Amino acid sequence: MAKPVKTFSCAACGASFNKWSGRCDGCGEWNTIQEDKGISSGPPSKSLGAKRGSSLVLSDLSTEEAPPPRSQSGIAELDRVLGGGLVPASAILVGGDPGIGKSTLLLQAAAHFAQKGLKTIYVSGEEASAQVRMRAQRLGLTNAPVQLAAETNLRDILTTLEAEKPQLAIIDSIQTMWADNVESAPGSVSQVRAAAHELTSFAKRRGVSVILVGHVTKDGQIAGPRVVEHMVDTVLYFEGERGHQFRILRSVKNRFGPADEIGVFEMTGRGLAEVTNPSALFLSERGEPAAGSVVFAGIEGTRPVLVELQALVAPSPHSQARRTVVGWDGGRLAMILAVLEARCGIPFAGLDVYLNVAGGMKVSEPAADLAVAAALLSAREDVALPAETVVFGEISLSGALRPASQTENRLKEAQKLGFTSAIAPKGGKASAAAGITLNTMSDLTGFVGEIFGAG
Repeated sequence: MAKPVKTFSCAACGASFNKWSGRCDGCGEWNTIQEDKGISSGPPSKSLGAKRGSSLVLSDLSTEEAPPPRSQSGIAELDRVLGGGLVPASAILVGGDPGIGKSTLLLQAAAHFAQKGLKTIYVSGEEASAQVRMRAQRLGLTNAPVQLAAETNLRDILTTLEAEKPQLAIIDSIQTMWADNVESAPGSVSQVRAAAHELTSFAKRRGVSVILVGHVTKDGQIAGPRVVEHMVDTVLYFEGERGHQFRILRSVKNRFGPADEIGVFEMTGRGLAEVTNPSALFLSERGEPAAGSVVFAGIEGTRPVLVELQALVAPSPHSQARRTVVGWDGGRLAMILAVLEARCGIPFAGLDVYLNVAGGMKVSEPAADLAVAAALLSAREDVALPAETVVFGEISLSGALRPASQTENRLKEAQKLGFTSAIAPKGGKASAAAGITLNTMSDLTGFVGEIFGAG
């Protein structure tokens, strides 16, 4: 077994030597050369060994640095989701179902950023340049100074970006990129990981903002290793139902702004149009009050959004009753049904339960519990709630109602859209807004008794 090689370094200047001597040849100091103990223990083949690297530049927490400058795209909903604009040298990952409008949105964003003065390169690995030009012509973006390329070879793409020195590069998509140093097919886990690492590292070294498009799996997650989401600074999901014209851009990770922020768009013949008042859009198709229909005052990121929750309860012809949910968590629905039966004595056994969030919206916050319970009870008892009432609040397993955050913002949004009353838990930090009658409840039993009678 070979003996480990000893190395020596000068404590004054850091110069390295293969043997000890009394005087350092680098700085001339005497008795400053010491044997290196190594920065890692273990055999050299399995550890870092004795070889040292360069020292880091350290700073304290009081170091004041100016916030990173942001570039506005002119698309207010996109800038909102990005946290106020595009940050230089940032890496952004955009995911969504096939055909949902990712390429359309990013082509519009590229055109707006280019018109604002950013040098922008759009690299398509899925479509030919002629196809992208046809889309740009349909969207009326042919005059935008965007440079276009169709390529999948990662080495050629990085070489081009280094030569052109753009401020923004859009890669559509990361699953089509091919690195010649990785022996696997494009789209594989190894290729996606390598391509994402190289593009993210390039963005940090050269100060180029990079936007990557990622495919999603059947579960709605970005395809490939989850490590890709950890490499980038921002992860955005583009959501929506094919049957609705609404599209929601949701931020699930953002190092430069708030997470869970949403931007709402409407798909039109001229591309994606931003929606400045999403609550009015989600409630635009709401008709006369019907049993099972409840308006929920929710918070998405920093903005209040009102959506309609629809429930249907019908006798089940099968031995196993169905529980179908669209736009909400199925496990949370099961919890609400259990609390209604255990704490309020309202059984749903032998009844099929269907719950839908209208407009293709996805609701995740616990404050929707009370609205869901109201919709279920309304459908079961065939009693419609007043059309001008909004509901929000969290239900605990004991049947108690817990107050929701940002109560005042929820009420202000409801009052702006013409609602006159609200049902919420007691203990909220905000009082009722002007024009809103606030009806507070302490537990689910009291809510059922007051709104729906004995059940």
